[in-house]
Amino acid sequence: MAIEGAPAGWVTDYRAEGFGENKDIGILFVHGFTGTPASMRPFAHYFNERGYRVSVPLLPGHGTKWQDLNEVHWSQWQKKIDDEMIELKKSSDKVFIACLSFGGTTALVAADHQDKLVGLILVNPLIHLPGIQKYFASLIAMFQKSRASVGDDIKKPGVTEWGYDALPMKGVAEMLKYLKKARASLPRIKVPLLIFHSKEDHVVPETNVEIFLDEIGSKDKERVNLLNSYHVATLDYDAEIIFEKSLSFVKKNSK
Repeated sequence: MAIEGAPAGWVTDYRAEGFGENKDIGILFVHGFTGTPASMRPFAHYFNERGYRVSVPLLPGHGTKWQDLNEVHWSQWQKKIDDEMIELKKSSDKVFIACLSFGGTTALVAADHQDKLVGLILVNPLIHLPGIQKYFASLIAMFQKSRASVGDDIKKPGVTEWGYDALPMKGVAEMLKYLKKARASLPRIKVPLLIFHSKEDHVVPETNVEIFLDEIGSKDKERVNLLNSYHVATLDYDAEIIFEKSLSFVKKNSK
C-alpha cells in the first residue's frame, strides 16, 4: 500500500454538484486514518450518479507522505471537516455525513451541525482504542516515529485504499485526543444513525460499534452486519450492500 500510483485526483479533495430532484441534498464523505478520499470515491460516485451533491475532503496530513501526519494537531482535522460541512450546507437543504473508520470522529462535527444534518452513516467506525498502550501514545511517539501500517485491510484481492504504508505515532497520539472529544459529543447527536460492522475486521474491534449504539443520542438506530468484508468495507465485497442500504436510508430521511 502506498500513495504512489494512485489514479489522478483520487487522493485529493473531491466535490461534485448535484442534479435533478436530489440536487439540494448533500453528502459529506470522510475517509479513515492514514487513508485517502480514494476509499470513499466509489461510495460518493454512487450517490452523485443519482443526483446528490457530494464532498470527499482530504484530511490534513494525508495523501502526501506518512511523516506529514506526525505534524498535524487534531484540531486541523476537525476544522477541515467543519469547513466542508459549512460549505455543503450553503448549497444543500439537507445534509448527511458518511464516514469510514476514523471518520467516526466526525461525531463532533455532527453534534455541532444538526440544523441541516438529517442522518449519519458509519462504516466500521472508530471511537476508542482498547489496551493500555493508548495511555502512553505520546511517550511512545517520542521514541518511535512509526509502526507497521494498519491500512488495506481488504478481503477482495488486488484492491488498495491508496493510503500510507506506515502508522505515524505522533499522529496516533493526536488521534486519541480527538477520539476522546468525539466520544464525549455522542449524547448530543439526535439524528438517525445507520451503522455497518464487518464481522471480520482486523483493525477496529466490535466494541466501537457497541459504544456508538449505546452512547449516541439518536433514537433511530440501525445496525447492519457485513459478512464478506474486512475493515475497508467501502472497497470490499460488501460495498454494494453498503451503497444500497445507505441510499434507502438517505431516501427515507430526506422526505
